[in-house]
Amino acid sequence: MTLHHTPDPLPEDGDSMGELVRFPLRDGGEAEPLEGTVVPRALPDTSDGPAPLVRLLGQAVEHAVRLRDDERAVRLTRSALGVTVAIGQGGHSWLVRAWDALTLGAYRRQIRAAEAMGDRAALAEWMDRKQQAADRRHTRLAALPGLALGLAKVGAGGVAATGVVLLGTSTLVWATGAGEFLTVPTAAGTLLRWVFDAVAFGISPALTVAPVALVWAAWREGRRRGAPVSWLNTNADADVDVTIDETTIARALGSLRIPQINAYLKQGLPLQFLVTARRDGRGTYAEVRLPLGVTAEEICLPQKRAKLSAGLYRAVKETWPAVGGDAGILKLWVADKGALAEGAGPYPLLEDGFTDVFQGLPYGKTLRGDPIVVPFIGRNTLVGGLPDQGKSSAARVIMGGACLDPTAELRIWVPDANYDFEVFKRRCSRYVMGAEDEKIEQILYDLRELHAEVQKRGELLVQHREPEVTRKLASAGIGMHPIAALLEEAHVAFQHKEFGEEIAELAISIVKLGRKRGIHLIVSTQAPTKDSMPRDITRNCSNGIAFAVSDHVANDALLGQGAYRGGHRATELIVGVDKGTALVKGFSGQRSEMVQAHFLSVAEGNDQVTPLIDRVLAEIERLGTGIPGKGRPAPQVETARDLLEDLAAVLGSQTIRAADVPALLREHAPRWVPYRTLTGKQLVADLADLGIKVPSTGNQWKIPPELIQQALIQRQADDEETE
Repeated sequence: MTLHHTPDPLPEDGDSMGELVRFPLRDGGEAEPLEGTVVPRALPDTSDGPAPLVRLLGQAVEHAVRLRDDERAVRLTRSALGVTVAIGQGGHSWLVRAWDALTLGAYRRQIRAAEAMGDRAALAEWMDRKQQAADRRHTRLAALPGLALGLAKVGAGGVAATGVVLLGTSTLVWATGAGEFLTVPTAAGTLLRWVFDAVAFGISPALTVAPVALVWAAWREGRRRGAPVSWLNTNADADVDVTIDETTIARALGSLRIPQINAYLKQGLPLQFLVTARRDGRGTYAEVRLPLGVTAEEICLPQKRAKLSAGLYRAVKETWPAVGGDAGILKLWVADKGALAEGAGPYPLLEDGFTDVFQGLPYGKTLRGDPIVVPFIGRNTLVGGLPDQGKSSAARVIMGGACLDPTAELRIWVPDANYDFEVFKRRCSRYVMGAEDEKIEQILYDLRELHAEVQKRGELLVQHREPEVTRKLASAGIGMHPIAALLEEAHVAFQHKEFGEEIAELAISIVKLGRKRGIHLIVSTQAPTKDSMPRDITRNCSNGIAFAVSDHVANDALLGQGAYRGGHRATELIVGVDKGTALVKGFSGQRSEMVQAHFLSVAEGNDQVTPLIDRVLAEIERLGTGIPGKGRPAPQVETARDLLEDLAAVLGSQTIRAADVPALLREHAPRWVPYRTLTGKQLVADLADLGIKVPSTGNQWKIPPELIQQALIQRQADDEETE
């Protein structure tokens, strides 16, 4: 057969292949021509194009560009590189730590830092610590030969004892005819062989798993150390935690762009850690002596705190810098990532239990996770902060704890229209809610009653020869039971035009005198300023709860004079971010402490307070004592007084100057508001309106009692005539 070449044109870069192609056979013959078309193989044209190697490199670059534009490929590549780098970084971390342990590196770094700072005391201390650590290591190493010899002796003794036991057992078996002499050794050998077989069987999987486990542990350690380059981070890295240690703290401080710190670290000098990073509750604590010229106060500023948090891979509310023993010492507590998100957790007495106000009331948890209680007896509490930061919730937690004491009486006044404490109403002996004038006046009358209670209890303490109320007196049924009183939105009441001044005076007196008499007053406000909050209240409330505030004035009003200057600053709390977190004083032995409060909801569908009240009311019914203070009639607001009768009562048989009479009227009727601002001139005018002209002698108006008596007689006659 013949293969004919068709006249079809070849590709432009192809060569002519001739007209006939014949294929010889193996036996030397010639195959018959075949008809068909030859398709030429494309050959690289190197006449005027790139060389094959160059073109292959170009194709590789083009492929890499296409991969770069492929998001999935980039993500996979980045993840693979990230895993590889993390494994290497984990191994490096182990090597560094091993080298540090071998050479006492932690002590050497602190010694260099103390030398750089010129701190001779710290230098001597760290050198002494290093020597002690070296001595301890030397002692342990010297003891190793003895330990090995002891282990060898124990092993030899064990083998010998086993041999004796086997010999004795074998002899006993042979002597009793229970078996042959070698029965026991044979069984022991079989058991030992099984043990060896089991170990051999487990070695192979262990050897297979061990490298994988080692790589995984190295990766985990590397991830805890943080990614070395930002472009290797992926979305999955957002929740990765890093170890908070001296290295990460130094790196974070270096990111603050403070020149003195940067210059210090560039010299290769380590920071001086007075307290090395250690576990502390739900986080890590350290104390750092900063380089010369840097104050801890500077790092506590909100902007620096935010940058420090970013450098530590933490949220702002998880990073708490504070001023240490002197201005150059930074105390730093860093929460574990996400540890503060749950807040203080659920209220501990939601399901069951009661309280004793003499033992304190549940409040919340410190940032470290330790439960903390509110001291109650012998104390008063001032709560304040910017709106919607947890002020009312904190007061509700304290009152919720007080309501669970069956012996405690509750009184709540809210000079505003809100629902924050409405569910407490049936547990209270006094409850007022509203901003109307008559509601504010009722608060005034209730505070007068409470002030009278303070005086009465003082007399009872004298009778019982006790300096303050005790649990024994409180439970004796003599009217000395504990009272928890809350004045919410106190600034509204204190600034009321008619009643505010007296309300403030009464509150001051109750705060000063009531604490030893079993009366605890909680004053809650969002405006703790000198104009809205009497200074004597801020000075005499030993418990202070400061949520986020805007300036040092409000800070010191809640936490005490000089608190801001001393580094106790609620101004560092961030509105919204640190909601529910407050700086408190008086709760523990600390000058102040950052605390997260429990939350008790009163919202419909999630009312957590009503079950508490139901529980304690059932207990009160079981005890048969009745709700403390409930049923006693509330003091009634006076709606009218007779000026002429009051004048007749205060004048008696004496003629008194009009200017001196208002004071007598106020003493006679202290609850009557119009008398509080009455002057002699106004009194003369009021009497003139009633048709009574006060005589004037030498520019002095004197009111004779006869004039008032005549006016009363005339009015009575007029009334009888009218009837």
